Formats: sequence, C-alpha cells, structure tokens
Amino acid sequence: MADQPVRRAGRPPSTVDGRTVPERLLGVARKLFAEKGFEGTSVQDVVAAAGVTKGALYHYFGSKDELLYEIYGRVLRMQTDRLEEAAAREGPIAERVHAAAADVVVTTMENLESTTIFFRSLHQLSEEKRKEVRRERRRYHQTFRAMIEEGQASGVFRDDIEADLIVDYFFGSVHHLPMWWKPRGRLSEEEIGRSFADLLLSSLTVRRPA
Repeated sequence: MADQPVRRAGRPPSTVDGRTVPERLLGVARKLFAEKGFEGTSVQDVVAAAGVTKGALYHYFGSKDELLYEIYGRVLRMQTDRLEEAAAREGPIAERVHAAAADVVVTTMENLESTTIFFRSLHQLSEEKRKEVRRERRRYHQTFRAMIEEGQASGVFRDDIEADLIVDYFFGSVHHLPMWWKPRGRLSEEEIGRSFADLLLSSLTVRRPA
C-alpha cells in the first residue's frame, strides 16, 4: 500500500525528491526500524537518511514514538475502513464475513514489514500511544464480532461458541502470519487469504441435513 501523507492543519507538506516530507520520514523510519530496531534507531538517524531537519520531523510527528505508531496506525485504519465497508454491504452474511476475513489476511501480508516492526516494538510505545492502538484495534474487532453475531442470530453460523472466542481464535492466526509467511512463496497472498477465510467459514457454518 502506498504511503499517504499525514494530514495536518495548515499548508500542504513540502516535498523532497518527489515525496512529501511525512512520506519520506515514514518510509525511512520503517526501513531503519526493520534493520536496526526501534531502540537502536535515533531521531538523527531518521532525519539524516530522509534528508530533512529534526524540526521537520517534529513538525509532522512530534517524536520517534509517533513515527512508530503511525507506521502501524495507517495500516490499521485502512483495514478498519475496508472491514466497515464489507460489513455495510448487502448480501448474505457468510459472503461478507468471508470477504472480510480474506481481506485482513491479504492486507496484513501486503504490509508485513509495518506490522512486524510495530508488534516487535509495541512495548516501547508510550502508555498513551498503546491505549490509542488498543482503542483502534478494539473498534476493528467489535465490527468483525458484530458480523459473527449477525450470522449466529440468523441461524447461518453455529451459536454454541462465543463470538469473542471466534474472533480471538481467527485473529490469533492472522497475527501469527509474520512468524512463518515469506513473500514469493508457493501460495499467493490471495490464495492464503481465501484459505484462511474458507477455514473460518467451514468451522462456523451450520450444516443442514441433506
């Protein structure tokens, strides 16, 4: 996914080599955090690699902490927007859950570096930023859980398992992706997304007598 500029009040961000300063800072920070770790990367490392001043970094992000937060935050916001769009569509609930489940797998793999960096360094965020992340992730999970509950209420999904457990089980598998998935493997992102979604739906769908 292409980086989108951080939105701040005032004039539009200036550009460096065709990229806005926030885009350049985020791209450089992501690369350095992956190579050296969050703790091993200084603000000076980031601004030197980005070719900007410390004042520019602090204008757009305020701190190295906020850079880390934004690397993952933009991925989570994108995934939340896509989930809410899927949840609002018309059509059978099973199809909507399948689409949403496949999408979060694919978008996680497409942004694997950002996701891996963030979860590896989450404990180094300030308590305030950790709370923001938990709040945004809770919003995502609540929307996904509501879709499961809709399927249970309509008799399409089995209701002998709590929706919260279903959500935790599925997303535990999604969050484990960085531990084993490598780009250019035997299966594409789309094939793995469909397989995860198929497994979820096959475990949820009520089997009707023939």
